[in-house]
Amino acid sequence: MGILQELLKDIPIPKMAKVKVIFENNMIDDLGSELGAKLQQKHIQATIKPGMKIAIAVGSRGLDRIVELTAVTVKALKDAGAEPFIVPSMGSHGGATAEGQREVLAHLGVTEASVGCEIRSSMEVVQLGELPNGLPVYLDKYAAAADGIVVINRVKPHTAFRGPVESGIMKMISIGLGKQRGAEACHQLGFKYMAENVPAMARMIMDQKPVLFGVATVENAFDKVAVVEVLTPEEIIEKEPDLQMKAKELLPKLFFDQLEVLVIDEIGKNISGDGMDPNITGRYPTPYAHGGPDVNKMVVLDLTPQTEGNANGVGTADFTTQRLVDKMDLEVTYANGLTSTVVAPTKIATTLPNDRETIQAAIKTSNVLDFNQAKMVRIKNTLVLSEIEVSEALFEYVKQHPQMELCSEPYDFSFNEHGNLT
Repeated sequence: MGILQELLKDIPIPKMAKVKVIFENNMIDDLGSELGAKLQQKHIQATIKPGMKIAIAVGSRGLDRIVELTAVTVKALKDAGAEPFIVPSMGSHGGATAEGQREVLAHLGVTEASVGCEIRSSMEVVQLGELPNGLPVYLDKYAAAADGIVVINRVKPHTAFRGPVESGIMKMISIGLGKQRGAEACHQLGFKYMAENVPAMARMIMDQKPVLFGVATVENAFDKVAVVEVLTPEEIIEKEPDLQMKAKELLPKLFFDQLEVLVIDEIGKNISGDGMDPNITGRYPTPYAHGGPDVNKMVVLDLTPQTEGNANGVGTADFTTQRLVDKMDLEVTYANGLTSTVVAPTKIATTLPNDRETIQAAIKTSNVLDFNQAKMVRIKNTLVLSEIEVSEALFEYVKQHPQMELCSEPYDFSFNEHGNLT
């Protein structure tokens, strides 16, 4: 037995129970009809002229029903006599290559066949100007040459900064359509100024290029579209802050102010750009965002298969497993930090051989007198929060909370012969 095993062998893991968490579940059932009707609004139709070649910006995050949103938009433009095409709009994602970005769209189901129009992918950009602070503003070359630009994106809280505009249409215009060089420029001065730079870059692009409208969605706690809007540039500036507020209202959450230990089964880029959503965990990669529980020690146990070795976010945790570290693609993970300029999340957390010892290490260092009374929560990932597990110290709190329901008897975690959770 090594020194680490000796230190951890007597650390108890508290009994746990399953908890059902209740979130608002309003969603749009017939999304195609609702979006189609909003695309037919007179002031939206007035932006489209027959024969216009229109670039539709489609990005890399897992938007709910992204294929349907795109296909309905394509059809509306074609019906109005325009010639739409897709431009991958994802900054440096897809390995910062044209083919890589095309492959990211295909992985999301967005292909020429599925949405009904051509995809034109390039990393080449044109520079439109500079902000007063000296940052250059770039735009995809195909979008820059188009007769019109349409942007499709979800509005949601950002993971590293706070402001009236965070992730949404304006970020898609400034960073997504800016490709690798635009993403790099927007991140150059850090997240401290992102709340200023994202809308400033977007406004310059909208002032100089024919952005016709944006298709904006807001998703509920189950990642289903709850709101869809079609907004002109003026409306984007006016209404995106309201959509941002709505997104924060609908965001799923852990209803605990303070936890000794948070155990997360898996992280990955398909879950969040940060591997796990800091808005849920309360652990942020920068000091410019806030919210969520105060977590003393955080554990991540594994990577999702879909993240393909990108372990961005593991450095935000305190402890991880050798299993996760063995799956890391260091080059891809570190490239994430080099592009965003935030490298703390790409560090490797304190690594233990298996799940049991990793969880024991978190409990041992959680600064409680009685380890059996540690307030601990376990989640699958930050997208799945309607069913969680909580320790005995939280049972009474859960019983009294209107949005949580205890739904099992207490039990001990079950580990296999390798010390990993079964």
